[in-house]
Amino acid sequence: MKFGFDIDDTLLNLREHAFLIYNEKLHRQIGLEVFQALKTISVHEAFGLTLEEGRDLWNAYRDEIYYTAPPFPNAVEVLSELVKLGHEVYYVTARAAEHCERTKASLESAGFPVENGRFYCGMGDLEKIHVIRKLGLDYYFDDKPAVLDTLSELGLQLYTKDNGYNRHLSVPRIVDWRELLDLLPKS
Repeated sequence: MKFGFDIDDTLLNLREHAFLIYNEKLHRQIGLEVFQALKTISVHEAFGLTLEEGRDLWNAYRDEIYYTAPPFPNAVEVLSELVKLGHEVYYVTARAAEHCERTKASLESAGFPVENGRFYCGMGDLEKIHVIRKLGLDYYFDDKPAVLDTLSELGLQLYTKDNGYNRHLSVPRIVDWRELLDLLPKS
């Protein structure tokens, strides 16, 4: 089977990592319960920042956020198990093109099984549908409601990585990556 995965906030705990970096850089001590209560993708509101201030802060620390964000628990192990079982694993991220090579290298460094020709980067969120359609994926995992909405017509198994901003979706969700192994057909 072919499995496709978004990276940010699906495999990597990017938003929480950004939240912790903002706490450090802004010399704040806002608790994780505030982060967990957020219903938006952006985290700047938790710090009382405007959209423009949040964008500036993100841009100032984007490289640190992107390249030091940790994987969600069990993500590396489960994707490695999928490959070991003979499945194909694809990465489809909307990170800007200038971040593609470093993103791929950081995934490999974190232990994710990244095979040549199975890493797609540099498209917009809503352009993912074209890559996913071309790949003929059986399963796709993402966190963003707008992306998942565009994919509903493709006839593949869609799942969302559980986040506060996507709990309104009626898409099956993954809370812990070990749950994915239970979804596989038993042979």
